Amino acid sequence: MLRPGRRLAVDVGKARIGLAITDIHAILASPLATVTRATDNQVSIAEVLTRASEQGDLLEIYVGVPVNLQGLVTESTKDAVEFAEQLGASASVEVFLVDERMTTSIANSQLLEIGKSQKSARSTIDQMAAVAILEYALTVEKNSSQRPGLTISQWRDKYE
Repeated sequence: MLRPGRRLAVDVGKARIGLAITDIHAILASPLATVTRATDNQVSIAEVLTRASEQGDLLEIYVGVPVNLQGLVTESTKDAVEFAEQLGASASVEVFLVDERMTTSIANSQLLEIGKSQKSARSTIDQMAAVAILEYALTVEKNSSQRPGLTISQWRDKYE
């Protein structure tokens, strides 16, 4: 059984940040926005939180963490975890880290199926990757009745 409440998913990239959100009943994950990533993470975080707050109160936030296919930490992983830490310090809800190994690939495949190229749909890819993160998190919770993801301190204990 899914807990009621909106969840936000964040796909952190070097240039853009994709956002997706659920409805209040956590049934549907929908694209929300793509935010241009600023040099100062706090500017980007403020934009993410503003976009999310326009949708209503959140239950929690999931940030996708791009570990490589062998499950190893990369520079992109470290960047996403750092962003998640800063987001967690500014958000009024807890932030969880979710493995997002295949989400961009899934988003690219879906775009190809509807006839869009990766180049023409860059911001859409980021949002669709965030939707995939959110759908994964909802599936984990639905199938296990466990809250998905790891807290930042759990992540650090496991990977550092």
